[in-house]
Amino acid sequence: MIVELAYGSGTLPVELPEARTTVIRPTEHPGLVDERQALLESLRNPIGTRPLSEWIRPGARICILFTDITRATPNERIIPWLLEHLESLGVRDEQITLLNQLGTHRPNTPEELRTLLTDAVVDRYRVLNHEPYSREACAGFGVTRTGAPVLLNRECSEADVRIVTGFIEPHFFAGFSGGPKGIMPGVAHVETVQSNHGEHHIGHANATFGVCEGNPLWEELLEIALRVGPSFLLNVSLNPSRRITGVFAGDLRQAHAAGRRFVRESAMQPVDGEFDVVVTTNSGYPLDQNLYQGVKGLAAAGRIARPGGLVLLAAECREGVPAGSPYDQLLREGRDMEEVLALLATPGFSRPEQWQAQIQGVLQRRLRVRVKSAIPDAVLRAAHLEPCHDIAAAVVEELHRRGPEARVAVLPQGPLTIPYAVQQT
Repeated sequence: MIVELAYGSGTLPVELPEARTTVIRPTEHPGLVDERQALLESLRNPIGTRPLSEWIRPGARICILFTDITRATPNERIIPWLLEHLESLGVRDEQITLLNQLGTHRPNTPEELRTLLTDAVVDRYRVLNHEPYSREACAGFGVTRTGAPVLLNRECSEADVRIVTGFIEPHFFAGFSGGPKGIMPGVAHVETVQSNHGEHHIGHANATFGVCEGNPLWEELLEIALRVGPSFLLNVSLNPSRRITGVFAGDLRQAHAAGRRFVRESAMQPVDGEFDVVVTTNSGYPLDQNLYQGVKGLAAAGRIARPGGLVLLAAECREGVPAGSPYDQLLREGRDMEEVLALLATPGFSRPEQWQAQIQGVLQRRLRVRVKSAIPDAVLRAAHLEPCHDIAAAVVEELHRRGPEARVAVLPQGPLTIPYAVQQT
């Protein structure tokens, strides 16, 4: 059988033994018949709060938070429709600032911002990248539960109206993306992010796909996001074709909860036990543009891989690790992943992007991992990962080694699916 794996801007066809392979996909919802109309109706009839029109007073400063180049949010559609709605309410262009939810990611280039938002939006409105390493760009809101300062972007925190946009998908340690994540870590200072994403939270059993309530990391980021005051949420759900399948607008907590329920129904997929080999992806571009993001695909596979099993990740990684990033530098500080994990467990140790290294290391403690990507072999090995040039051949070799009862699972859309093993009785 041929399985098309999401890879870069296209797919990677891989031949796998049909009798021994289980393909796991999210339940696909059709796109909405009229996406624009559905979005505008949601703004007029929101969940758990007043219509957006009642949030806006004459002269109000409005900050629209949008997701960056690493996310699949259809900004090029939802942002112009949102701006169209604001214009119909009498909002002037100069009242609006569009703020990029970078988290700790790199700034997006002017060309990337035009791709995200359209030329028309960039030419007409004030568009800014968040500055996660600038204290001057952030305002203080107390401290986190661990005593770190809560610093959030001033453009967001000082606005009269905040509109947080994005899309909802499973997230490997925050349960689901979207909702309060648009503010924290979206527009938070790196110190705040490092505290929330620290070793103590990442290592918690509930810091995983599909869990928000009871997840101390998510509960704290919600608490932080609420410190700036009320925010209006505009989140969508998507199918693999990036068509909008649902619109969830309104109160930050209630609208996100409704969206999570909807996404959970399609994303959660039960499977029969654990597998000896799991082939996964990082759902293609834009999420698989670097290895840092690729850890999400590994985490999805790790949910159903047998201890000692083999995980094969197909992620293009057109931007590399990326080279010189905090994640890259941290991985190079250890001779192997055990040394990296020991660093992370050192009292007082804190480093940007350490959460990704921690999750990678914990996975590699119990699984063998190989990666099919555009990254040179030497660079991949420096990240403590083994390259894989032929996924089909690697699967055949592993099945031969393990014997006739060995099984393969495939996640063609990677972390868009939350598989969970159900043991037979």
